Amino acid sequence: MGLVAKETGNGQDLDPIPEGMQHAICYRFFDLGTQFNETFGKKARKVLLMWELPEHRIEIERDGETLDLPRAISKQYTLSLHKKANMRHDLESWRGRQFKPEELQGFDLTNILGVNGTLQIIHVTKGDKTYANISNVLPLVKGDKQEPENPVNYFSLDEHTELPENTPDWITEIIQKSDEWKALKGTAQPGEAEATVEEEDSIPF
Repeated sequence: MGLVAKETGNGQDLDPIPEGMQHAICYRFFDLGTQFNETFGKKARKVLLMWELPEHRIEIERDGETLDLPRAISKQYTLSLHKKANMRHDLESWRGRQFKPEELQGFDLTNILGVNGTLQIIHVTKGDKTYANISNVLPLVKGDKQEPENPVNYFSLDEHTELPENTPDWITEIIQKSDEWKALKGTAQPGEAEATVEEEDSIPF
């Protein structure tokens, strides 16, 4: 199938997205594969969800053209619908209802692509830098539903053998550390490919 939020754009240092409730559209997700979590001391399958914020704009140079596009924000999750998992909490909050028992057996994340919602943004300061973090995901509470301006797509290590051309470098680096990517590219070392360990909670990347 196929996670602190990071703000970058065309090599620019950007002010963090303002705190508060922000209209957002989920337009992309990346399967990050099985990653070792030093905080919990075990491995878990991870996924990164990405939203665009139509009310906050950025100019990007692409193919010799200057484009006015929404800024983006992301959050990393453990790929789990365990009752204590952050992904389940955010998806249920976003959908406005709990998962049905049959949905807990397997929820296709492609169902959230193109879906509007509201992100509650808070600022976190580390050293001399301030970052915008997603603290909650809610249904669309104001404004009209909009179509995504960015291409809608996803990457899954179960379905794809190559990363999309426009994958950000920092996401590429994470995926390349995963057990699945190493096995796919024949670089896994003996003993590396441990079974995925379900994590009952996840922390922002």
